[in-house]
Amino acid sequence: MIWHIFFQPFIEYGFMRRALVVCLALSVSTTMLGVFLLLRRMSLMGDALSHAILPGVAVGYLISGMSLLAMNIGGFIAGIVVALVAGLVSRRTPLKEDASFAGLYLGSLALGVTLVSLRGSNVDLLHLLFGSILAVDNSAALFVAGVCALTLMLLALFYRGLVTEAFDTAWLQANKHWLPALLHGLFLALLVLNLVAGFQVLGTLMAVGLMMLPAVAARCWMRTLPGLLLMAGVSGVFCAWLGLSLSWAVSLPAGPSIVLTASGWFFISVLCGSRSRLRAHF
Repeated sequence: MIWHIFFQPFIEYGFMRRALVVCLALSVSTTMLGVFLLLRRMSLMGDALSHAILPGVAVGYLISGMSLLAMNIGGFIAGIVVALVAGLVSRRTPLKEDASFAGLYLGSLALGVTLVSLRGSNVDLLHLLFGSILAVDNSAALFVAGVCALTLMLLALFYRGLVTEAFDTAWLQANKHWLPALLHGLFLALLVLNLVAGFQVLGTLMAVGLMMLPAVAARCWMRTLPGLLLMAGVSGVFCAWLGLSLSWAVSLPAGPSIVLTASGWFFISVLCGSRSRLRAHF
């Protein structure tokens, strides 16, 4: 029974193997970014940017149909534009950056849905919003793997700077005033790139679930940053594999099954985590 549910589908079917590889790569890179979002107290920014890329994806869809290249380029440009505009608004007005993102992403979501509706059907709209992980082809798998490799390489290269910028931006700005802006821009670019890679797999509405839920769950267990990063990555990989297996076993949508599995792990961590106050209370 265990073999039939958790191993046999990935051995016998190529589309399940591609879905597993893409989910594993995406879970490793996005959970690392989720940890840094958690440290910056910007956990909902991932959700805002995941909605913000939809107009660009929709424009790419209107121009080239279901072309992965056009939609990825459009989504990346839209995400970067929204991030830059939100930063500009927060510097020129009394609004904080999170408030700027809140105002922009709601309009972006409505605009994206409207653009897709001009040409597409409900099926196309659902594909963009919720993804189609079991329909991932080789080109999409290679793109996601490339994004994962690039993200991990840049995070390793700029690790100390990103950690310092997350904990003590004032000290970093006092020593090198140009460095915080550079690190923040690099981080936002990686965030948008991973969300663009994730929309093909989990859709613009679900991609952020795999990014944040394992990271938040790991916070209930680990005290150190290396342990937090390791725990988040392992949790993301486990939730992706378990969610895909359960979706195959009980005929559920694959993307929501993965996010529901990550949600279940989050609630377990909140109740039973070694750093959770609920555990001590009960």
